Amino acid sequence: MLATGGSSSGVGTALSFWAASVGTETSGSIMNPAAQTGLVAIKPTVGRVSRHGVIPITADQDTPGPMTRSVRDAAILFGAIAGPDSKDPATTRCAPPPGNDYTAFLDARALRGARLGVPRAFYVDAIVPPGATVASGGLRDAQKARLAVALDALRAAGAVVVDPADLPSVLDRDPLTNLVAFPICTIEPRGEDASCSTVFRYGMKRDFGTWLASLGASAPVKSLAELRAWNTAHAKLGTLRYGQTLLDASDAIDLDADRTRYEADRARDLRLTRANGIDAALAEHRLDALVFAGAGASDVTARAGYPSVMVPFGLVELPAEPPYPAGFAARSSPFAIRFTGRACDEPRLIALAYAFEQATKARVPPRP
Repeated sequence: MLATGGSSSGVGTALSFWAASVGTETSGSIMNPAAQTGLVAIKPTVGRVSRHGVIPITADQDTPGPMTRSVRDAAILFGAIAGPDSKDPATTRCAPPPGNDYTAFLDARALRGARLGVPRAFYVDAIVPPGATVASGGLRDAQKARLAVALDALRAAGAVVVDPADLPSVLDRDPLTNLVAFPICTIEPRGEDASCSTVFRYGMKRDFGTWLASLGASAPVKSLAELRAWNTAHAKLGTLRYGQTLLDASDAIDLDADRTRYEADRARDLRLTRANGIDAALAEHRLDALVFAGAGASDVTARAGYPSVMVPFGLVELPAEPPYPAGFAARSSPFAIRFTGRACDEPRLIALAYAFEQATKARVPPRP
């Protein structure tokens, strides 16, 4: 059994029921489900694709993006949905290519001479973050072995692989400046979350709340408070089957009183994920992109608002967890390689992903 990986679904695309899907991601809901279903995916720079018409969580991180069975299909769909939109000012952030044609970057030779870095600390090997006593992060042995095969394939295709190319903010021993020690806040009680980022929670109160208020007089609920109350009143219908702790935590935000904390957390997010994270690793090693296994870097790229392109790379055998009944035969799990860059780097990432896909052709379609 595999977790869904996020709020988007790629199952129908993976099963060839249709050519492609569009996922919407705030913190992993394009990359994670694509990794779980063996799909190519593009998680764009925030602002490359318009968010108009998308039910928001937070404008700081929300973005739609393609989920397909091939890099070519992803490039085609990306060209159809990306580009400036007067209804979303953020879409002016990245200049579109001529004709909005991302298939122009499909270059099977793009890995020749490319410099690719592997953030190993936390994303491959578990670490003990500052202030903690137990290790976190890391891949399982089967995933590490599959990653090693992928890195060999990249080298064989002409890439220079810098390993490790760790994010400085992950190695930092000060809890105040360590990325792993500063996760996203999720639940209450308030006042006990000084070591986590309130950006997600604050943004949901601000942006989802604004969207609810825009629905008009005929809408059954017009605020987070009304939505929470409606769920509680209709619990017998299953509205609270999975609880609503995230709604509770977000609605507890005071957009005025908590604004200073939010702005400080947003600035800290960007320092740890951009300036002292992805940007620093790319600059230190003169890299074209970072290479991650699967969706393990979803948090850092989501908070940074930076792009990634994911390519399926076969299957791995993982231990069955939790224990299943006797006779239950767990199947192999999809594995993927993810190319990550700076803001607006989609053209280069698409080229690298396409070259890797063509060199390996390792996607395994699901079977009945």
